Amino acid sequence: MEFETRNYIAGDWCEGEGTVANINPSDLSDVIGHFAQGSAADLDRAVAAAREAQPKWWAAGIQRRHDALMQIGTELMARSAEIGALLSREEGKPLAEGKGEVYRAGQFFTWFAGEALRCHGDQAESTRPGVEIEVRREPVGVAAIVTPWNFPVATPAWKIAPALAYGNAVVWKPANLTPASAVALAQVIARAGLPAGTFNLVMGAGRALGDRLVGHPDVAAVSFTGSVEVGHGIAARVLTNRAKLQMEMGSKNPMLIMDDCDMELAVAHACNAAFGGTGQKCTAASRLIVHRKVLAEFTDRLVQAAQALRVGHALAEGTQIGPVVSEAQLAANLDWVRRGQAEGAELLTGGQRLNRPTEGHFMAPAVFAGTTNDMAMNREEMFAPITCIIPADSYAEALAIANDTPFGLTAGIMTRSLARAAHFRANMRAGCVMVNLPTAGTDYHVPFGGRGVSSFGPREQGRYAAEFFTTVKTAYMAAGVPE
Repeated sequence: MEFETRNYIAGDWCEGEGTVANINPSDLSDVIGHFAQGSAADLDRAVAAAREAQPKWWAAGIQRRHDALMQIGTELMARSAEIGALLSREEGKPLAEGKGEVYRAGQFFTWFAGEALRCHGDQAESTRPGVEIEVRREPVGVAAIVTPWNFPVATPAWKIAPALAYGNAVVWKPANLTPASAVALAQVIARAGLPAGTFNLVMGAGRALGDRLVGHPDVAAVSFTGSVEVGHGIAARVLTNRAKLQMEMGSKNPMLIMDDCDMELAVAHACNAAFGGTGQKCTAASRLIVHRKVLAEFTDRLVQAAQALRVGHALAEGTQIGPVVSEAQLAANLDWVRRGQAEGAELLTGGQRLNRPTEGHFMAPAVFAGTTNDMAMNREEMFAPITCIIPADSYAEALAIANDTPFGLTAGIMTRSLARAAHFRANMRAGCVMVNLPTAGTDYHVPFGGRGVSSFGPREQGRYAAEFFTTVKTAYMAAGVPE
């Protein structure tokens, strides 16, 4: 893969007004590259190019859009090992997870390639004789895509793929911590032969470029994944332009461990959900609500499982947990450990910085016991390899604790009871609910999103993506009487 470090605007690779160093969190001596930082003028040029290109892309037709997305998806899947290694090198997730993420990104593109052919309108009968009605779905125009660092290829893919499938043009601002993955994805998209300006990549600081992008008067739709705080600021900016808005933000996902669960499965899934991706997932299980009858056994087994996890270099064989993404993130994580102890929670294992053969941002996964749902660490998103055990005396109490949160992205329950499983699926206030599965891990062809402050606007992924990336037009026609 030719190593590119520039922005991609109007079909050309362009220098920015400066560069930022991209450092491997597994090995701070490894500088991956110096990546371009776009200016306000670069961003304005990208939006103008997208606005000009969008009608051409829509006019190209459904077969052309299908073929382009299929090419992008097929290349991503074929090169998942290569691009996945780059992703793991700069973001810190273990190599198997990096490869899997890139392959999944390819699946988003190939699924939406098919959706470009499947997206149909409707015909309706009029109440008036001689009048025909057609309900059409048309692109919204220029879509602004703003994405985080924790899934630097998959999250952009599930936004960019539907945007292009439905005939929109895209201006994408990725997170500054993972520019290499952004450029790798942009290179694959650039090879698909889209009209110049249909897809644009502008890298840079969120406060400088992100604010300008989401508030740009020529942007018709903004799709954002990130923190609640940033999301609230984006909402205020978008409101002034009356653009469509879709946001996926924070979470405090609960997993209920019931007294009738398969204990081995419960521990495995809880460990996976809490610590996979170094806990840097919006779907991570940071609240483990455990029935008191199995509290001691589950706690002992979870601590043993957490201690057995191998923390190390993301590209090293056998690594199960890589480093956290940055020094700032590690400092915030360690601060959460101190805050939890100050609140009276008992740290059973982990929570300290680890030394490894290479200097990096390594942290031992932490398990807290004796926590209550009103503690800050159970109210606010930590985005860390930290999980908290909350005891409950019954299923009803556990469900009440789980629902006592302003968030509502994912939730899970471990139980053998069909009645509990059915009741939980119906009464857990979350966008995604899992029974005997981790809270993390969703399929690419069905909707994804949450409730409360976790999400805003139409769902992402699957056919529900059309609700955001298209606008509905109702067309009436009176053809008259033939002569």
